[in-house]
Formats: sequence, structure tokens, C-alpha cells
Amino acid sequence: MRRLLIAVLAVLAVLAALIVVNAVVVGGESKPARAAEGGRVLELPAGDLNVRDVGPRDAPAIVLVHCYTCSLRYWQELEPLLARDRRVISVDLLGHGDSEKPADADAYSMEHQADAVAEALDALDAPPALAVGQSLGGPVVTALAERHPERVRGLVVMDSAASRDSVDLPLTARLARAPVIGPLLKRVAPDGVVREELSKAFAEGYEVPDEFVADVQGMTFTSFAESAKAGNRYGDEGTLDERIAATGLPLTVIFGAEDRIVDPADAEAFRDVPGARVVVIPAIGHTPQLEAPARSARLVRQLDRQTLPATDNAPASS
Repeated sequence: MRRLLIAVLAVLAVLAALIVVNAVVVGGESKPARAAEGGRVLELPAGDLNVRDVGPRDAPAIVLVHCYTCSLRYWQELEPLLARDRRVISVDLLGHGDSEKPADADAYSMEHQADAVAEALDALDAPPALAVGQSLGGPVVTALAERHPERVRGLVVMDSAASRDSVDLPLTARLARAPVIGPLLKRVAPDGVVREELSKAFAEGYEVPDEFVADVQGMTFTSFAESAKAGNRYGDEGTLDERIAATGLPLTVIFGAEDRIVDPADAEAFRDVPGARVVVIPAIGHTPQLEAPARSARLVRQLDRQTLPATDNAPASS
């Protein structure tokens, strides 16, 4: 009996050591950027970004910033609806998609992400843009407006929480970000589990593409965990509606009535932003640009026209 106990303890000690070693190795992991999805890599002081730049180069600009664990692929339905007569710039945030995934946790702050987007717009010689952010992209474009006001002429926020209290993350997602155990779960999570978690970002019945699963699996543990922590820290320093109100920029807020991640009632907080337009779309979830692309495009275009001088405001298709 004593030998059995010793053997069991030895096995547990080895497993514990492996978990700790895995956490150390994964915690220091980084990945370089690569050009993908029709994009190009911009080597920037803040980090290397994969960026897609489509539409007429001399047209008014719209910049699209995706959600947590996502990529510029999430704009694949909306982008062509805007790019007929607008310059549309889609960005893979640091740690996401095909952009660089630094080992430094500070690279994932909303402020640093916003600086990287501003550097990309500078490198592309883009005019002041209508900045569109979905979920985590909402705080990023808000930080962009706060830190680089000359770069932004208006904001569209899709299913971004005004307060972190309105976010409902499943237990598996919380465990996957935890120290020690999180790196192990991130490494061994099968595609089926990832797909099930991603399905919560859509209304019931949406088929999650393999590419979206690959976006999550391609993240390092540092980018996966620190991006979430950074979003929380940004929210702790002020609610998103208050931050946007302080910028004084025109605002459109789009929510899905069936959002299973952010309580749709949170959209009401944005009605306190002076001049804000708040639209809740029935029968869709957390990702309007994929679940209702035509409606989303119309709403983006309406604010786009509102924020342009009459001389630059060429007729735009709805």
C-alpha cells in the first residue's frame, strides 16, 4: 500500500512539474507576423501587423478592428459592401490573426493596440478614418480616438460592453486564461471545444467556420490571456460609454438582440452619449457584421456620410 501511495505521489509530482514547465515555456512564446488573407505586413515600432487595404486609395477611409480571439477574417462579409467606394483598412490586432504575437504582456494593452493601429494608418498614408470596432475592437478604437484624435472622425461600436459587469464568459473560457492550468488547456483544447465556445459569439444555428477555430488555436497563451486582461483593465478605468462621450465624436452603436456574451440591455448605456445612435438588430448575436452584414453596412455608411465634409461626401451605395 505504501509503495502504491509513493508511486501515485511520484506520478502527481511529475504531472505538476510538466504543467509548470509547460506554463513557463508557453508563457515565453512569441510568433512573427506573416502576410495572409490578402494582407501585407507593416513593420511598425509598436509591432508588426497584418493589414488588408482595399477599395479606392483616394476615397474616404474606414478602419475595421475585430474582436477578441478573432482576425480580419471577421470582416469578410462587411468589407466588400463598403469597399465599392470607400478605402477599407482591416487590421489584425497584435496577438491575433496573422499579426505579430509578442511575449511581452504590455503589448496587449488597449493603448498599445491603439498606437499600433495609428502607426498602421500613418504608414498607409490614410486620411482620418471612421473607426469601426466589434467587441474588444470597441475599446481599441475608443483608445485610438483618445490617443490619436486626428486619426478618427467617428466611431461605430458593435456589441462592445459598456461595463465589464455585463459580460458573461463561460467557465471554460475563464479557466483557459488562468495561470498554470490555462497554458495546458490552451495547448490541448481540441477544435470541437474551441468551436463550441466560438458558437456563443453568434445566434443559435450559426455554423462556425474552420478559419475562426484556427484563429484561436494560432494564438499564443500570452496573447490569449493578456488580451483579455488588458480589456478588463481598460474597462476598470472608465466605462466605454463615458470614454466615448469624452471624445465628442459621432457614434453609432450596433447590438444583436440575441447576444450571448454581452447583455444586449447594455446597449442602453450608450444612449447617454450625446448624439449617439443605438440600434439593436433582432435575431442576431454578438457578431453583427457576419450575421447581418447588409444592415450593418447601411448603418456604417450612414455615419460615414454624416462625418464627411460635403465636398468629400460622394454618393455611396446603401
